[in-house]
Formats: sequence, structure tokens, C-alpha cells
Amino acid sequence: MVNIIAKNRYVNISDRKLRIVANFIRGKKVNWSLNVLFFMKKKAAILIRKTLYSALSNAKHNNGIKSNSLIISQIYIDKAVFYKRILYRNKGRINYILKKTSHITIIIS
Repeated sequence: MVNIIAKNRYVNISDRKLRIVANFIRGKKVNWSLNVLFFMKKKAAILIRKTLYSALSNAKHNNGIKSNSLIISQIYIDKAVFYKRILYRNKGRINYILKKTSHITIIIS
């Protein structure tokens, strides 16, 4: 059994939003998952779909495997760094805005 890996790192979306979509397609066939992700109205679905297309092209180009026999065996969503921004308030105060980023790892077999 050959495992094909695709990673998308430092994606500008929080990990909680990505995990909602990732839990939906974990363990399913690749063709079915691509169809479902195409019609989902979430930014997370677009980002996971791009990573899944990358894993699929890795399988075709590097290993010569057809897409109809592949399933998503593992999908990981990890936290990445925070982008720190400053919001200036009145009376000399500041508030910090933490913009969350994530890593997407998809393993198909």
C-alpha cells in the first residue's frame, strides 16, 4: 500500500474552521470528496480541495496510480503561528488581534 502525502502550510484560516470540513471527508473516496468539496460554501473547503488536488496529482505523476482506487486515509489539521496585529484604542491603549494560521496534511492510499 503506497501512501501519498500533500501538505499546505501557513494557510490563513483557523484550525477549528478547517477541522469541520476535514472530519466530514476523512476516510472517504477521493472522487466523492472532491465533488462534495466543490459544492460546499466554505473557505475551508476550497483550501482542502486544493491540497487534495495536489495529493491526487502527486499520485498520478510520481506513482502512476488512478484516482478511482484512492481513499483519504489520514487528514491532519495543525495549528501554525499567529500573525499579531495591533488595534489602537482611545486613551493611549492598544488591543492585540491574533490572526490564526494552520497546516493541512492529507495522506491518500
